[in-house]
Amino acid sequence: MRRTPRLAAAAALTALMTGLAAPAAIAASTPTWGWSVSPGTVAPGGQVTLSAHGCPVPTVTVSSGVFDTVTLNEGRPAKARVDWDAKPGAQYTVTFKCQKQTGTVELTIASNRPVHPVHPVGPVNTGLGGGTSGMNAAELTGGALLLTAAVGTVVLRRRRADGRV
Repeated sequence: MRRTPRLAAAAALTALMTGLAAPAAIAASTPTWGWSVSPGTVAPGGQVTLSAHGCPVPTVTVSSGVFDTVTLNEGRPAKARVDWDAKPGAQYTVTFKCQKQTGTVELTIASNRPVHPVHPVGPVNTGLGGGTSGMNAAELTGGALLLTAAVGTVVLRRRRADGRV
């Protein structure tokens, strides 16, 4: 019967020591600095703001498979442009590195793709600069009539300004 109290006391003492040591072990592995990506969901080609605070060194390196590596200096945030070919609906890991510690956050790519900027291919139809598609008799006649009316108006105004009618 004496063994049971001793075993119970030893088990209680072990549990107490383990309970006291666990917070110290957790605190030693937890980074003392913070990081964030805003917004957490972005469309392909959009921009995100990267922030880190509390890092003891002046620079934090931020990397991801969806944008170029960015260096944050002196705790100031920086912007990164998400690649246009990022897969809609996918999540990409963004890694922040401060000295030997790293922190990660997930960045979600929006599933609705924005319209890409339009870049013309080939000649642009802008008039007589090589982009005409042919002569139209109605347009030529209308242009000639407008030109004649303009010239006639200028001639009549000059005559009136000279006193001639």
